[in-house]
Amino acid sequence: MEPVRLTVGATEVAGYVLDPALDARHGPRPYLHPVRTLGGTVVTDVLPADHVWHLGASLAVQDVNGNNLWGGRTYVRDVGYTWRDDHGVIAHTGEIERSPGRYAHDLQWRDRAGGVLLTERRGLAVSAVAPDTWRLDVDSTLTAPDGREVRLGSPATNGRPGGAGYGGFFWRAAADGEPAVFTADAAGEETVNGSAAPWLALTGAGPGGGAYTLVFAGLGRGDRWFVRTGMYPGVGVAFAFDRPAVVPAGGSRHGRYRVWVTDGTLDREGVAALVPKPPGRS
Repeated sequence: MEPVRLTVGATEVAGYVLDPALDARHGPRPYLHPVRTLGGTVVTDVLPADHVWHLGASLAVQDVNGNNLWGGRTYVRDVGYTWRDDHGVIAHTGEIERSPGRYAHDLQWRDRAGGVLLTERRGLAVSAVAPDTWRLDVDSTLTAPDGREVRLGSPATNGRPGGAGYGGFFWRAAADGEPAVFTADAAGEETVNGSAAPWLALTGAGPGGGAYTLVFAGLGRGDRWFVRTGMYPGVGVAFAFDRPAVVPAGGSRHGRYRVWVTDGTLDREGVAALVPKPPGRS
């Protein structure tokens, strides 16, 4: 399958892997990697030793009607993390659009036997914002089969304490040392994890030492930010942070996630200048 390369002008800023040859326990799914700043700093990590199933920037959920489409061990209530034969796959099924700055395709979220849990239409777009900044837009529509609702859960909804509500759009960052994370009115992992701020920024240094800032936006109704900086660097739009999310039978769940990728370290004022203000705010 021909690789997907997304470019801003003449600069390749992201590769998109459609059909990774991975062990089922790693949650095979399309993912973005490497993602780079315009200056060339790599800002995603893939197959890291601490969590091998973290794949750059991707969409994945650990509990989809009892199927693990995230990878790794499954959190079982009153038991803890357990290796189970419950891993599904998120599979590319058809290309819709391909151009230097855009890619769109259809996918199926499947259980271990190949049964279709959800279908998805996903679009990716990259665009220039400033000489040192570009933006990624990810549009995703998940649709449940007629006649069956689909429940999306997380380790937190299955009983794990500690704000482990991960699952949704997730970005495993590449960082040399512990990055910093902040919103407009809070800072630090413990404070921003589980929050619903309009935007969230992570600043760090890539493997080569280049400073970068990632700014995330796109929480939907009921979504929360999932954030880790101490154990590993990662930010996600969590669909089921503290309660399950349900896609109704025959219905859809739409999300639009935006990430600004910039060279250098931005402060709150710099981030606010990038992100459009919500309607009604001056």
